[in-house]
Amino acid sequence: MRTVPKQPLDAGDKHRLTVVGGLAALSLDAMASVAYGPEAIVLVLALAGGAGLGFTIPVTLTIAALLAVLTLSYRQVIAAFPEGGGAYGVARTYLGRRASLVAGASLVIDYVLNVAVSVAAGVAALTSAFPELLPYTVWLCLGVLALVTAVNFKGIAHSARAFIVPTVIYVGAIVLVIAVGLFRSSPAIDVAHTARSLQTVGVLLLLKAFANGCASLTGVEAIANAVPSFRRPRVRRAQNAEMALGGLLAVMLIGIAVLIEKFGIAPSAGVTVLAQVTQAALGDGPLFYLVQFSTVVLLALAANTSFGGLPVLAQLLARDNNLPHLFALRADHHVHRYGIAFLAIVSGVLLLAARGDMNLLVPLFAIGVFVGFTLSQAGMVRHWTADRPAGWRWRVALNGFGALLTFVAAIVVTISKFTEGGWLIVIALPLMVLAMEWVNRSYARIGERLELGRTPEPPRPRRSLVVVPVHAVNRLTHDALSAALSLGHRVVAVNITHPEDEEDARRFVDEWERWHPEVELVQLYDAHRRLDVPLLEFLRRVPEAHVFVLIAEVEPEHVWQRMLQNQRGAVLARALRRRTGAVVCRMRFRVGQVPAAQGDTS
Repeated sequence: MRTVPKQPLDAGDKHRLTVVGGLAALSLDAMASVAYGPEAIVLVLALAGGAGLGFTIPVTLTIAALLAVLTLSYRQVIAAFPEGGGAYGVARTYLGRRASLVAGASLVIDYVLNVAVSVAAGVAALTSAFPELLPYTVWLCLGVLALVTAVNFKGIAHSARAFIVPTVIYVGAIVLVIAVGLFRSSPAIDVAHTARSLQTVGVLLLLKAFANGCASLTGVEAIANAVPSFRRPRVRRAQNAEMALGGLLAVMLIGIAVLIEKFGIAPSAGVTVLAQVTQAALGDGPLFYLVQFSTVVLLALAANTSFGGLPVLAQLLARDNNLPHLFALRADHHVHRYGIAFLAIVSGVLLLAARGDMNLLVPLFAIGVFVGFTLSQAGMVRHWTADRPAGWRWRVALNGFGALLTFVAAIVVTISKFTEGGWLIVIALPLMVLAMEWVNRSYARIGERLELGRTPEPPRPRRSLVVVPVHAVNRLTHDALSAALSLGHRVVAVNITHPEDEEDARRFVDEWERWHPEVELVQLYDAHRRLDVPLLEFLRRVPEAHVFVLIAEVEPEHVWQRMLQNQRGAVLARALRRRTGAVVCRMRFRVGQVPAAQGDTS
């Protein structure tokens, strides 16, 4: 029996994710939501007093059931779409381009909000522990955002390794709270009880509690969106990471809900629900601070889910001509630099607009992602009914049930949060779809002009004219004319002057004749001292159809010296590009120790 040697990781694969790395890099949003998901439920149920808080476990179990359906469904999405993209990839293949744009836009919005909410929640937890930092909330938010962005610029695998230890500590701390709390017959420390009976427990109240608690489900799709970021075998590793995420999140949500009811936890000003649960289970000793600090760190790092998922999604959108192509570019370590930069900038703007207040951002959360959930599940139903592999019926049933549940959840969440800021998402989502439609049409027009997909005729040489604007006899003019003589069949030097500068114009002609460069010189006059208009009128009169305009410019030795330039070259180049079909060449003459001139053609 021959043993096949294990294949080493290639240079690209070593920068990709393992299962544990995938959980650390892509699942922090979902796992950190334990810090604010249960509290979001309790804040609503507390309006009905103790009777309302008694529904904490049923509401949480409903959310956990939806989580189970989503986890199994996205496990199937990973297998069916190993190139990533999640809801966008599924909708694009089975529901059409317009549906895919809706899915893509919804996920982009949710990724941006996830970063803003996670950073704001992390800083809120920090300022709760240290109130003296409260005046610096916005600066702390921007600092945390800058730190996470910088780590991601180094590569997703590097960020994953950086987040593994705090993720393990956080999950272990929450599991410890649940385990110890379940064995306690009474709380270690008395907890606050501030619930007041203001409403009766009705369907609308329960639906609103469910909608608030659904914030815990955001991030479940991130692994399916970033399958290409995993090491080989990518599908199996991504599926294992998805199942591990679903299991861990369900255990933590249900466990915290059980302890909330067991210890009679209610909202209290200045103290989070998770902090009260931790105090009731562990007391206020070192373990309490371990849980609090690990929560602060995880909430700050949870933004990494978006930094792992959005750049990959943006790459797919750009590849399909729905976003600018620069989003498809990758730098070292497989980093989608422009996607990361876009996410950081937009999230920073949101944090500034909300002044770092998590409560202003949370109402916007989770609306968009349920639209993506629904489209993803509906697309998978089409996938199974079209391909009909073994066991396709139960797969259709699972995804169909998931589509129904997420559609209902999307309606409930949107209606419940509409007046709390949800209307912004209702407006932003179609605007993003329209913007992507515009980008797609623009690329289609460009492709038509470039005759993409068609083989052009063989190239043939054409007689050409090279026009060189000049204003003095010097080394710059010499190098410009030398380059021009290499470019075209006929070279014309053009000198633009003002009628009042007749003496200077005559002096220039004398110097030109003494130099005798054997290049035709044309002098143009303009009464308004314009550079562009006389040259444009001259180009309209030339007989050649193929015209180059070579603009010679001095490249300063130092950046600060750019303020010394007169910008004549930039003025001419801008006018020529807009109003002529000439090929504009800007030749750089470097003032430093490099003797040769360098140019670029545009």
